[in-house]
Amino acid sequence: MSKWRVRIGYGMGDLGCNLVFSTMASYLMVFYTDVFGIAAAAAGTMMLVTKFIDAMTDTMMGIIVDHTHTRWGQGRPYFLIGAVPFAVFTFLTFYIPDFDATGKLIWAYVTYCLLCTAYTVVNIPLNTIVPRLTSDIHERDILVSTRMICAMIGTAIVMSITAPLVDFFGAGDEAQGYLVTMTLYGIVAMLIFFFTFSSTKEVVPPTVSNEHMSLKDSFKGLTGQAWILFFLNLFYFSLYVVRNTTVIYYFKYNLDRSDLLALVGLLGILSGLPMLLALPTLEKHFKKRSLMFFSVALYVAGDLLIYFGQSSIFCLLAGLVITGLGIYGIFGVTFAMQPDVIDYSEYKKNRSVAGLIAAFQGFFVKGGMGLTSFVVGLFLNMGGYVPNAVQTASALSAIEDCFIWIPILLCAIIAALIYFYKLDNIRTDMTAELDLRRQILAGQHEMPDIVQAIPQYDPKAKQ
Repeated sequence: MSKWRVRIGYGMGDLGCNLVFSTMASYLMVFYTDVFGIAAAAAGTMMLVTKFIDAMTDTMMGIIVDHTHTRWGQGRPYFLIGAVPFAVFTFLTFYIPDFDATGKLIWAYVTYCLLCTAYTVVNIPLNTIVPRLTSDIHERDILVSTRMICAMIGTAIVMSITAPLVDFFGAGDEAQGYLVTMTLYGIVAMLIFFFTFSSTKEVVPPTVSNEHMSLKDSFKGLTGQAWILFFLNLFYFSLYVVRNTTVIYYFKYNLDRSDLLALVGLLGILSGLPMLLALPTLEKHFKKRSLMFFSVALYVAGDLLIYFGQSSIFCLLAGLVITGLGIYGIFGVTFAMQPDVIDYSEYKKNRSVAGLIAAFQGFFVKGGMGLTSFVVGLFLNMGGYVPNAVQTASALSAIEDCFIWIPILLCAIIAALIYFYKLDNIRTDMTAELDLRRQILAGQHEMPDIVQAIPQYDPKAKQ
């Protein structure tokens, strides 16, 4: 199987996920309130409650992946298992039954939870299999960057064509338009997951078996480096949400440049592409820790350029591009760290917990997104923000805090966290050690004398 087929097959998996995930993030709330007919408070409560359910299913799925052993690997089978339910539950989530208000709310809860579960079934394995696809560090970086680029393409597709497709298929009937559009997305995603399964192969086995590992033992496999990764996910996605949520407010009200909003949205999606393309080469020559510091510095520089150069359209757009490069640099490096952290658990703790690590990442990502949305809403409310009106000085100050100063604070926290990341210095030795263990397990390498000389532990020896 060619390297490019594996790269594209793996990356396309996230494109499939994002066709539905990005649509849910951008359109689901307005669908529930304006089309489905659920009150805004009830819809908001449902989103909060289902996040907790989603967090539990993430953890369960991670543990299931860690205890899966098939001839297709640990993660790959779930691309097949989850593909059809993903398409079916996408359809059901956007289907409006002829029920009363209570019945509709129950239907929304059930179908949305099922869709989130189907997403988890395919997405958690997608997060775990990079260390199983190759042990080559540079190739892993290329796989991660390819995935990020495909995710960006998926988001760009959703933001570009969803509204026109809803209008086209609905012909004035939004309910019909959403149902047909989302069914189409679900089917395309299903076919993509089939392609991802057929284009990848888990060729690097774990050095330990989880067949008899208890849940308690699995948790013991989490290292300090794993917790750094989890908190990086928490604060990165907090940064992502606060930037994308407040950029429109800032340009519309603080800068009075509504004319730039379409360009702002485009730059927000595409400005990170050069960074994602360059990251595999940069990671070949620089430590991930250094690249994270550089990306954080880029974001802060772009943010300050927007703030101090707000009277210049050049400074505004240049600042957006620079913050885009910075935020996608943080994004790409964070995901590139994940295979190293997974390997470190095997290397240091002698436990294979890729699924659990991916599950905790998902938990912290969703926690960060939910918490940040709450904080932004709190700031706007405290500032006295009124939609589609001339804002007071306190409201403008609240928007400025959310768009300029909270992101800078989050960048400082990310920089402080990455300071304690140490896997760059042991990556080569760790890879060599794990490869040796695999060779010994496969009987392809003669056990070194020092290993043979270690006496086998006999539990009766102490008796």
